[in-house]
Amino acid sequence: MTQYLAYCGIDCAGCEAYLATQANDTAAQRALLEKWRVEYKSPGMTMAAVTCDGCTSTGRLGGYCHECPVRACGVEKGVQNCAYCEDYSGCETLHPFIANVPGALDNLEALRAAL
Repeated sequence: MTQYLAYCGIDCAGCEAYLATQANDTAAQRALLEKWRVEYKSPGMTMAAVTCDGCTSTGRLGGYCHECPVRACGVEKGVQNCAYCEDYSGCETLHPFIANVPGALDNLEALRAAL
């Protein structure tokens, strides 16, 4: 499976919202919406939250991407994702965030090692 890494290292290609959006699977999006409304204790969540083309795209952004400080920083710096940033190692925006996201740090570290 091909990876599509968000700025923070989350693999969008493994995200249910991204996959359902790319497949134009509205039923899967509706099911995910109901799941996330409960999981995130957010009964007012809308379909926009589960409609996503990936945070590094210029397309539709789902969930938290609109307000994500890691994404905002990556866009501002014009990097492909945080692995490409010269401030990666000491970044005070990225590292507190990815500490709570299993796999994201591993994805970025593997990419950096390959650069």
